[in-house]
Amino acid sequence: MSELLSCVEFEPSGPAHGSVVWMHGLGASGHDFEDVVPLLDLPDVRFVFPHAPRHAVTINGGLIMPAWYDITLMSAAGSENPRHVRESANMIEALLEREQQRGVPAERTVIAGFSQGGAMALYVGSRYAKPLAGILVLSGYEVIPESREAEASQANRATPLLFCHGSYDPMVDVRRARAAYDAHSQGRPAEWHEFPMAHQLCLEEIEVVRGWLHARLGQADAADAQP
Repeated sequence: MSELLSCVEFEPSGPAHGSVVWMHGLGASGHDFEDVVPLLDLPDVRFVFPHAPRHAVTINGGLIMPAWYDITLMSAAGSENPRHVRESANMIEALLEREQQRGVPAERTVIAGFSQGGAMALYVGSRYAKPLAGILVLSGYEVIPESREAEASQANRATPLLFCHGSYDPMVDVRRARAAYDAHSQGRPAEWHEFPMAHQLCLEEIEVVRGWLHARLGQADAADAQP
C-alpha cells in the first residue's frame, strides 16, 4: 500500500456508516473545511481531510507548499505535472482502501475536493476500480484529460457526480469546469450548480452539497431508525 497521508479526521459518535474523503486546494491543508462538517449534518459519516504532499509550485515562483501537483500555468489544461498527479492519486487511493479496512465499503464512500483537490477527486474517482457512492467537485477542473477514456473505470462510469462552481471564479474559469462536467456527466446521475461567487464556498452551495451527500450516504440513518 502507498504511504498514508496525514489527515484531519472527524469520527462519528458511533460506527461509521459512510465516509467522505475530501481534498483541499493548492497551498491549503486538511483543516480548511473543518467548519463545514457540522453544517452537513451527517452524524454517522466519517470525514477524512488529507494534507497534500509538498511540492515546488511553478505558478507561485517555485515556492514549496502543500500541493497535489505542480502547475506551470493555472489557466490552461495540460499544465499540471502528470507524475505528481499519479503519485497523489496513489496516496488518495490508499486512503480509500483504508476506509474499507475500517469497515466502510467503497459504495458508501464519497470522494470530494476543492479546486486542485477537486481535480484530484475527479481524476481518482473516475479511475478507481471499485464503485464509489459519489464524486464531488467544488471549484475544480480536469487534469490529464487525454487519458480519460483509456483509464476510466467501468465500476465508476455511472457513479453520481456533483459539480459546484463560482460564476466569477478568477482562478479556475467556469468554462473549464463546465467542460470537465460535460465530459464526465454522460451516462450517470450528474448535477451542475453555479453560484454568483469567486473561488470559494457559499452557504447556498453548502446546502446543495448537504442534500446531495444525504442522498448518497444518509440512507443508513433511516435504516437504523427502523424498529
